[in-house]
Amino acid sequence: MLVEEIMTTNVRTLPPDASIAEALSMLQEHRIRHIPIVDEQKHVIGIVSDRDVRDASPSIFDKRQDSITMQKTIETIMSHPVVTVHPLDFVEDIARIFHDQEFACVPVVKSGRLVGMVTEKDMLYTLIQLTGTHVQSSHIEVKVPHRPGILPEVTEIFGQHNVNIVSLLIYPYKDDPNYKILVFRIQTMNPIPIIQDLRNAGYTLLWPNEQMGPQL
Repeated sequence: MLVEEIMTTNVRTLPPDASIAEALSMLQEHRIRHIPIVDEQKHVIGIVSDRDVRDASPSIFDKRQDSITMQKTIETIMSHPVVTVHPLDFVEDIARIFHDQEFACVPVVKSGRLVGMVTEKDMLYTLIQLTGTHVQSSHIEVKVPHRPGILPEVTEIFGQHNVNIVSLLIYPYKDDPNYKILVFRIQTMNPIPIIQDLRNAGYTLLWPNEQMGPQL
């Protein structure tokens, strides 16, 4: 999945000479948490968060400083330089940026110009889609040897039951490089025949496990 498929294109921006008061008004009016700061060519030169604005705002008990502080330009509190991504980047790759850099959002830039924004909420919703939890389905986890050809062997059993696989994820099995975990979500409300056939074929099911029985 590409960034352009999940990014928001209607992005609210401000120029660097806008005031902190303008930024506060935009954040409150549009219920957003971040504002990219752009120049006349829509080049991203900074970014301001609701926390930046809140930290810069004077105490409610200091009325004298209120108007002076809030009229300062936004460039005095913006973060820069800004890490950006491209519309054709893979979502899986930028997830690493969110994790490693602890970002809440990243601007999307094409040919040097701002074209969109990706937020933590966008990433979370994408994860929901990729794992298939947004549709009614049954969950099965199978421990398999890590060797070529194992995936079609397992999916053949699902095909024999004529069920649709909503999503498939592959995880490492603990610290053992000899095994993998295949996580299936399938569109059936009665997965018991498939579960039984998987066990009869010699596969170990981690969910539902032997203690849980065939029920999900």
